[in-house]
Amino acid sequence: MSRYARRAPRYPRRAGRLVLRAGSLAVALGVWQLLTSLDIDLWLRFSQFPTVTDVARTFADRLSGPDYWTDLTDSLTRILSGFLLAAVLGVATGVLVARSRLAEDLLGPVLEVIRPIPAIALVPVAILLFPSNEQGIVFITFTAAFFPVLVSTRHAVRALTPAWEEAVLTMGGGRSRILASVVLPGALPGIFGGLSVGIGVSWICVISAEMISGQYGVGYRTWQDYTVVDYPGVFVGMVTIGILGWLTSTAVEALGRRLTRWLPRTSYDVGAAPRPRAAASTGTVPPAPLGPGPMDTGAADEGAVHDRPKDKGSHPRTEEARDEHLV
Repeated sequence: MSRYARRAPRYPRRAGRLVLRAGSLAVALGVWQLLTSLDIDLWLRFSQFPTVTDVARTFADRLSGPDYWTDLTDSLTRILSGFLLAAVLGVATGVLVARSRLAEDLLGPVLEVIRPIPAIALVPVAILLFPSNEQGIVFITFTAAFFPVLVSTRHAVRALTPAWEEAVLTMGGGRSRILASVVLPGALPGIFGGLSVGIGVSWICVISAEMISGQYGVGYRTWQDYTVVDYPGVFVGMVTIGILGWLTSTAVEALGRRLTRWLPRTSYDVGAAPRPRAAASTGTVPPAPLGPGPMDTGAADEGAVHDRPKDKGSHPRTEEARDEHLV
């Protein structure tokens, strides 16, 4: 261990990190309150912004009314419906495209042409295609989450080492056994990476779709507040969207850690190399490397010294020297 690693300060534990995060949020709110209350205009016009106290007051008024909770329920229903459908179909399509050349040839070109199109640009298509705005908004949410999940799953499946599949085949397993024991468990980290990205993109697109063609929802209410010049109400909608997006993304990541708890984890210390979590928790010391240590140089066997590989800068021994040593 280097001198820097020994002297590096330990990072705060869970309680300290929570205090640090709360402090950073409080500082951000304090700066917001200071800039808006003093009407600071330094190229950015903070005088047009509502203060933190105005937003908090409007937020409290909205919480006491029924419309806020109706909008919240509608947005969450649309998000969960579209996202769950995208998770199932995205994982299934990603595995199919990654494992089947026929599926890749048939579905790949169509998916790659549609994938660059922003989901919000499909709002006119959803209006023409579906009989109700509700179904169209769910379709937009589904499209937004589908492609991140599909691409992440496809790359995760293709990155699996063939040795695992060959081991299952050697033991007599079939395709279903390979899918259940190798493909899906091995691709889970990549799949949940796509799900985490997909839930964030879904929130962006569902809010935009609600602004355009919705009747209820957080996005619809935020746009209505903007049209009547209720800027504190606009910021209430923005804060609500941020909190909901953070909670749903955290839930997806927590589920991913739960389902992939068999993976090796590392704990990070500032200034030190990552250590296995088990060794850090139990206090065990990893075994010392085999071979003579710094105090055993004189006790090493001569044959072992000759058998030890040379450094990169040294020349290899000739056949005559090796034969002389054997004699």
